[in-house]
Formats: sequence, structure tokens, C-alpha cells
Amino acid sequence: MSTSESSSAGPGILLVLDGWGHAPAADDNALHLARTPVLDDLVARFPSTLAAASGEAVGLLAGTVGNSEIGHMVIGAGRPLPYDSLLVQQAIDDGTLRTHPRLSAVLARTAVAGRALHLIGLCSDGQIHAHVDHLGDLLAAASAHQVGRVFIHAITDGRDVADGTASVYLERVAALADQAGTGQIATVIGRGYALDKAGNLDLTAQAVALVADGRGAAVDNVRQAVAASERGDEWVPASVLTDTRHAVIADGDAVVWFNFRSDRIQQFADGLIEYLAASGRSADMLSLAQYDTRAAIPALVERADASGGLADELAAAGLRSVRIAEAEKFEHVTYYVNGRDATARSVEEHVRITGEGTSDYIARPQMHLDRVTTAVVEAAGRPDVDLVIANLANMDVVGHTGHLTATVTACEVTDTAVGLILDAARDSGRWLLAVGDHGNAESMTKEAPDGTARPYGGHTTHPVPLVIVPGTATPAPVLPETATLADVAPTVLHLLGHKPGSAMTGRPLL
Repeated sequence: MSTSESSSAGPGILLVLDGWGHAPAADDNALHLARTPVLDDLVARFPSTLAAASGEAVGLLAGTVGNSEIGHMVIGAGRPLPYDSLLVQQAIDDGTLRTHPRLSAVLARTAVAGRALHLIGLCSDGQIHAHVDHLGDLLAAASAHQVGRVFIHAITDGRDVADGTASVYLERVAALADQAGTGQIATVIGRGYALDKAGNLDLTAQAVALVADGRGAAVDNVRQAVAASERGDEWVPASVLTDTRHAVIADGDAVVWFNFRSDRIQQFADGLIEYLAASGRSADMLSLAQYDTRAAIPALVERADASGGLADELAAAGLRSVRIAEAEKFEHVTYYVNGRDATARSVEEHVRITGEGTSDYIARPQMHLDRVTTAVVEAAGRPDVDLVIANLANMDVVGHTGHLTATVTACEVTDTAVGLILDAARDSGRWLLAVGDHGNAESMTKEAPDGTARPYGGHTTHPVPLVIVPGTATPAPVLPETATLADVAPTVLHLLGHKPGSAMTGRPLL
């Protein structure tokens, strides 16, 4: 191990507590309501600070809530990264999205051929996966190119925004279409079906059949579609508006996906492309931002460069890392920490935790945390491993249900797991850096458009705790009062005895 930075450098554990935000005590603060003696002691007894994990501090628009993708990317990159949502908004603001050559070419071909344009995406303003207002520019561009038939395939939210608000957002979609002079909602389905990323292909298949072939329950209006769900906005069943019953995707039609985040839409996109091909159809396809689909989809907005981060520095120094997470968050400690690079370096080991059990996180808030913890403890005991990077997913994944009691339990089981990992760190002489990637569990209600407080499973703009537990060879540091997620990678490298890379603008917090 390199000791160029500090004679006290040693191996460590980077522990991301997903959804671990900081907010004052309140009746909707699951962390406050939970019994968390380990986390309480961690913050009270060891060097700690609060790190900004939202807005401009991590490359998002000012005031925008953080999310797991950008959180892990910035943790890994050691610098704020202009996120896809920011880049899309910039393209809208300067007019380059509406006049993008790729978009213009597709719309011109569609209009000349008399084909239909299909717009598919999440209809809310949660700014995690999409923003409904981005649809407005696409509709305006379609109108400018005189595309005769424009169909909107709406995905309802209920996670990134308050549950029970889907009808409000669908009415906003209709208003955008009226303003543009084109477009009508053709189908509606909840994100539980359309944005699954856990490999539940039976769910995705329902979304694919809906937009491709119009297979769904016939409804007279969007409110009727939303009301058919017994499990909230996230699980609105496949529904087809009666006046667009024939809005199927025909051979030669155009499709534009308007989610800007890739990970939850790509399973749907892959499924639709392959379904159309199997039925002898093809579509002129674009995505608002770059997707990691099996078949490349041309993007209207390119990604920011995230190279030169933690993964590259570890590889250059020959420092071995083990990455551990449940399936829900596995890509976050691998692909996203590595700067959206799917290539595993030779000094990396990836441990993807899977197991039997229900995906009903309200019924099973412990998820597979016991297996994650065991894997972290085993990796921490290996002398050949310089750094263990692990994600404890429960506070975020269960928090997304909006179920306060289940999220309290998720906080408590996370607390127990952190205690076991702390014991392993102490026994192996490792330092430990624990940090949230964004807020969630600390605020479980949100004001709805009608002014009422409703259950909320989305992210927050709150800062996240960052704590360093020194190893046996590491003196206790004094941390600054404020930090950002961009400071994590430089701090980790410093603790490993390696100088932060030149691409990193974050600072070691020591």
C-alpha cells in the first residue's frame, strides 16, 4: 500500500447509508422515531460533519433534491458533475434542445411519412428520473415540424413526489399539450410496472404491451385510470384512453423517451425495442439523455465526463477494493462510483447480494441486509483488501414506500448492521467512513398541491451525516463544519495514503 500521504495510512471501509439524511426531530422523521443507538453514538463520539448532497453542490439545479445515482457518482468522482437533468435544462434554456439536429431529423421524417410520434416518460416534477415540463419542449418541436399525430404514454409516479398527486400531473401534461397545440395522453401506467429495474420482466412486459399494442383497461379519462389503483400512484394499472384506442406503435413511427435518468427506464426501453423487432416493427427512436440500453438509442443530451475518480486512482495505485450491495443498489457501488463505467478494474471485486424473499419492502424492511453485512465483515477481515465499499440500502428503498413504520424498522436494522460492521473494522484495524448519499428517511411527508401533508417516499434537500471512525493506525481527525459529497473520494484516498487525483476538486476532510 502506498504511504505517500501519511505514515498513519491504512485500509478502510467506505459505508454509504442510502437515504441517511439529517433533519430536526419531527413526527415524520423515521430516524428520530427509530431506536438507533449505534448511529447516535457514531455521530456523538467520532469526528463528524454534515455534507451537502443536493443542488449545485453535486451538479444539480439549485434546490433540486439529491438522488442515489448522482450521489454515488459524486462520491466516486471527487467533484460535482453536471447531472443529466441540469444539462437537459440548459439545453432547454438556450433553445438547443428544441432545434437539436437529431430531433429535427426524426420529426421531419415522421411528418413527411405521416407516421405518429410517441413520447414515453415519467410524468412528475420530482427531478430524480424526469421532469414533466421537459415534455413541453418536445411537444413544441413536434408542433413546429407539423407532426400530425402525437401520443403521450404517461408513467405515474408516487415515489419521487407525494402519492395521490398523479391526476394533478396528468392534467399538467394535458395543459402542456394544449399549449403546444399538439399531443394527447394515449396510455397511463404506474412506475412500479414501467420503471422496474430489479429484473421483474413480467412487470415490464405489461408496460411494453400497453404502449406497443394498446393492451390495457379502457378508461374514459386519466382520473379513472388513477382511481383504478389499489396501491397508489406507483401501481396504476395499464390503462388506455378510449379516444386513443388505436394509438399503437406502428412500423416506422417515432419514439422519444423523456426520462433523463437511465437506470430505471432502460429495462422498459430494451423490452420495447426487442418486442417491436419480434413483431416485425421498428421505430425511429431517441432518448432525452444517454441510456445504457442493449441497443444504442441516440441521445439528445450527452453525459458529463466522470473519469479520473476514485476507481481510476485505486487502479493506478494498485489498491484492491471490494464492492458490496444488494441488487437494488449494486450498480451504485460499481457502475456509478466508477463514473458510469461498466468496466471492472483488475483490482476490483464485485459482490452482488441476492436472495429469496418478497419484494414487498413494507412487509420485509430488513431486505437482505444480513447478507450484505456478512459480506462486508468477511471482506474487512481480508488483509489483501485495501478498501471495502458497501451500500446499506434499507433506509432509502423502504423509505420510498412512504410507509413511516416500515421505514422506522429499516432505520433500526441498519443501525444493528452498522454496529456489526464497526466491530469488524475495529477487529481488522480499519478506519471507517460512513456517509449518506442523499436524504430520505428523515422526512416522510410532503405538502401536496392541495396543501395537505401526505406520505412521501422521495428524496430531500437535507444534508447528510459524514462520520470518520479512525483505524488503529489513524489519529482522530478534526472535520470542518461543512462538506459536500465531492469531498468523500479525496478523503478516502488520503486515509489510504494516496494523493487525490488532479481531476478531483473536492478536498480531503482531514
